[in-house]
Amino acid sequence: MSLIPFNNFSGQPAGLTTLFFTELWERFSYYGMRAILVLYLISDTSSKNPGLGWSNEDAIQLYGWYTALVYLACVPGGILADKYLSLKNSVILGGGLLCLGHLSLAVNHIHFFFFGLFSIICGVGLLKPSISSLVGNLYRKNDLRRDQGFTIFYIGINFGAFFASIIVGYVGEVYGWHFGFSLAGLGMVLGQIIFISGRKNFNNNLKTEKIVKKKNKLNKIEIDRIKLIALASLILIIFWASFEQAGGLMNIFAYEKTDRLIDFLNFEVPASWFQSINPLLIILLGFFVSALWLSFQKKRIFKLIDF
Repeated sequence: MSLIPFNNFSGQPAGLTTLFFTELWERFSYYGMRAILVLYLISDTSSKNPGLGWSNEDAIQLYGWYTALVYLACVPGGILADKYLSLKNSVILGGGLLCLGHLSLAVNHIHFFFFGLFSIICGVGLLKPSISSLVGNLYRKNDLRRDQGFTIFYIGINFGAFFASIIVGYVGEVYGWHFGFSLAGLGMVLGQIIFISGRKNFNNNLKTEKIVKKKNKLNKIEIDRIKLIALASLILIIFWASFEQAGGLMNIFAYEKTDRLIDFLNFEVPASWFQSINPLLIILLGFFVSALWLSFQKKRIFKLIDF
């Protein structure tokens, strides 16, 4: 009997399905909220769909601080998961904070708005690094399915992002911003229920033990790897800073500067729908790349690199 239980998800470990749908709904809530956040901030208080009436500059400034803190929170969140909590408990606690945060945004009050943003920042910081680590822990060392598993997991992220932009964006822009925030919150609640229901698949993910007993001088290979990680980190910082403009400057541009009316349908495309293009392309190409990569590995075209 195999030591790793399997399910019907392409022969992957049993926990991958739980993590796939948990992250799908977590990203649905995150990207759904992101799709309408800046639009809510700049919408006039006297408009048909009233917002906070902020200037574009103030809205972008808040959005910038919010997204920066979301990513920064993953550092202390990861440390807490490693040293004091466990990966599983961090996901549960982070998911609870995310539910609280998103549903707080549904309340039409400025105090609930800022409390909601703070809760989301803390929740993402706990959940995001831990759930990715749980995916990695499903596999043994040099398991050929690992890369395919992460690709499947990443596709789940983009399914959530795609449907969030379409559904939450439409509801928020047409029926009211707080209805959109409510829908994002319900998505996170569903993700939390899915993870708690499947948490038995992660009973082996205990607290990370401290294994470093003494300081050792780094050898040349280790130094080269650290340099590579530092370079990759710099590139990723630039990439994600640019990528997040989709919910900020590009969102405002689509909202204010583009002709979104489809005449023959008498339908105005919501500005938030433009944010669905990127995840849609990743979904369409992701399954192909996943299958191709696994084929390459089986044929040993590429050798797994152990970092």
